[in-house]
Amino acid sequence: MKSEKLVLFEGKKIRRLWDEKQEKWYFSVVDIVAVLINQTNFQLARNYWKVLKNRLKKEGSEVVTKCNRLKMKAEDGKLRKTDTADVEIILRLVQSIPSPKAEPIKLWLSKVGYERMQETVDPEKSINRGRINWQRMGRSAKWIQQRMMGQETRNKLTDYWKSHNVKEQDEYAILTNIIHEEWSDLSIKQHKEIKRLKTENLRDHMTDAELVFTALAELSTHQIAETMKTKGLKENKAPARKGGRIAKNARLELEQKTGKKVISRENFKLPEKYNKKRLKY
Repeated sequence: MKSEKLVLFEGKKIRRLWDEKQEKWYFSVVDIVAVLINQTNFQLARNYWKVLKNRLKKEGSEVVTKCNRLKMKAEDGKLRKTDTADVEIILRLVQSIPSPKAEPIKLWLSKVGYERMQETVDPEKSINRGRINWQRMGRSAKWIQQRMMGQETRNKLTDYWKSHNVKEQDEYAILTNIIHEEWSDLSIKQHKEIKRLKTENLRDHMTDAELVFTALAELSTHQIAETMKTKGLKENKAPARKGGRIAKNARLELEQKTGKKVISRENFKLPEKYNKKRLKY
């Protein structure tokens, strides 16, 4: 599910879409180009992007190959397909256009919820910033360690997918949801609804136990996929289900021994009295 929202940069409207599956924003490329070349005539901005797009395509740039054609509201009020890109690709695009607006728009992107440009070059900065942000939110050292270890497990799985013909974005989301449904008996969307989350990252609101079982499911999926040597979306659905079930069996056994559910309503933004309410599912 995608929802559109306009944002302003120096008074100029930039269209963006929120993708719930990917948990990221996609920006209109033409809108960004118009800002960079200081052009209010969108036909001229489209022409500029068309020429630049052809040049980048010949150079084999990922700025073109990783753009998505999504429907956004056009000047006439109708939904029309247009090139969109996530923040990582937009930042690369900014580097391709000489403009005095380049640095201001990079800063603007960080203010609307995206990682700084330096983090695409030095991932350690992103890791350190994440740790600091979690500390400020009051997360325990144990939780932060578990969150970071889970992310490392996740990265190894997506690295496998990437090198075995699984396409990023939608196909990653499909496999991730299969794994999640198998271990938790809930889709990612249902899990977020329980925690009353919308655009927030579900993992940032998981309990220690939820993080552990998510990591177990993804670790199992990765190892099974490597053993089966699966390629592509279709083949990788099998290890996703098998890996998820391994974590599900462990979850059910723990719940039987303790009498407590692993899935929690806990949301770090909500009052403690809400978090302590029992689940009814």
